[in-house]
Amino acid sequence: MRFRAGFLLAPLATLLATPGEPVAAAPASSPSISSDHPLSRAESEESSLFALPTTHDHIGRVVVAAMVNGKGPFRFIVDTGATHSTVSPRLVHALGLQPTAVPSIVLNGITGTAQVSAVTLDRLQAGDMTFDQLVAPVVGAPVMAGADGILGAAGLTGRSLSVDFQRNSVRISRGVEAAVRAEALKIHATRVTHGLMTLSMQVGGVRGLAVIDTGSERTLGNPALRDALKLRTRTGAEALVTSVYGATEQVERGEVWRAPAIFIDMMRINDVQVVYGDFHIFKVWEMQDTPAMIVGMDVLGTVGSLGIDFKNADVYFTSSRTNTTTFTPGGNLASTVQRK
Repeated sequence: MRFRAGFLLAPLATLLATPGEPVAAAPASSPSISSDHPLSRAESEESSLFALPTTHDHIGRVVVAAMVNGKGPFRFIVDTGATHSTVSPRLVHALGLQPTAVPSIVLNGITGTAQVSAVTLDRLQAGDMTFDQLVAPVVGAPVMAGADGILGAAGLTGRSLSVDFQRNSVRISRGVEAAVRAEALKIHATRVTHGLMTLSMQVGGVRGLAVIDTGSERTLGNPALRDALKLRTRTGAEALVTSVYGATEQVERGEVWRAPAIFIDMMRINDVQVVYGDFHIFKVWEMQDTPAMIVGMDVLGTVGSLGIDFKNADVYFTSSRTNTTTFTPGGNLASTVQRK
């Protein structure tokens, strides 16, 4: 018997390497939090979560402190593009977990698939969420870079995720905070299979779909978007070729192009280098024929805050103090988010 975990992972902590350059893994600066870690038990019980920046300009992963089987807290990457939660081999060893009776699980990642083992977690607790008897695939890809697991967006059904990039704080709760809603741009998302949400976007006159993905280091586009933009004929230049690494062993070729202005509702995003490729995850999501983009942390990390209301399928953005932003009446904003 084989359990197929569709949509299991989006492009988690995608790594890029240009030809001739060594592949550098994401910073391995996030070890498990032991009982004597400065993050106190009281803080973890109150869901004192945090954003873990990987560079000086806050391009990094969103990490939550989670308890597993009453132990921890441990560091779990919050991945809004993943629909299942996973654990690392290190966490499995630390807790003495045994593989399930299911011989293998099919893992879908950004670049391909893999068959992995799984364990059953008696309890996984993060914020005010508790999961009992959770079957979690075991993922040991280098892109985990010291994290203990992944918290998939499917587990956030009925909850809200709020990330304050300026204060490096994250909260999982029953609703987006009133202070965020009062000053944020609110965009209603379209809910697709397995809880994944997409936003309507426009890039260089081309309309398409955008997936907000806190698990991806970089912003990725599919060939349909690249071809619709006619980047080769418009610029007359050659693309920078790179390699894209995901949570599976497959490596995918990518082309790096500077995108025209990206519009998502009233938010304008300038100066983004998008990596285009025939990535496996777009096929899994059935987005290979529609212009589509995965908006990663290189963009998300430049906004002031991000709120996702999974229950009502609403996404909230606020501007960063370091960017040019104009607020309009009613709490909406017209924002120019420009990468540094």
